[in-house]
Amino acid sequence: QVQLVESGGGLVQPGGSLRLSCAASGFTLDDYEVGWFRQAPGKEREGVSYFSSSDGGQYYEDSVKGRFTISVDNAKNTVFLQMNSLKPEDTAVYYCAADWSLGDLVGGNPDYWGQGTQVTVSS
Repeated sequence: QVQLVESGGGLVQPGGSLRLSCAASGFTLDDYEVGWFRQAPGKEREGVSYFSSSDGGQYYEDSVKGRFTISVDNAKNTVFLQMNSLKPEDTAVYYCAADWSLGDLVGGNPDYWGQGTQVTVSS
């Protein structure tokens, strides 16, 4: 059974850090392009960061550049999102996703989605 399971969300004060994890089962992440999306209340889901397994490239949405880092641990079949200097506007449900095609992933139409984990940044 193919699954992506996120963890690591929670409540954090502005300026704080969180590390999200997304464990894959039923398939090998190394064969896929992977990424993180988020959806804030009343807003559309948006791409946050992508990792290309084909060339190791990392891509970030402008508002998170310099603060978020995506990484993949192939031994653990897990993708991470390290989030530093968090802001209230980062509050959202965060989803990981995977697809054979980087284009489909970036286009928001990946084959696999996780169930999401809530991140709340508030004092």
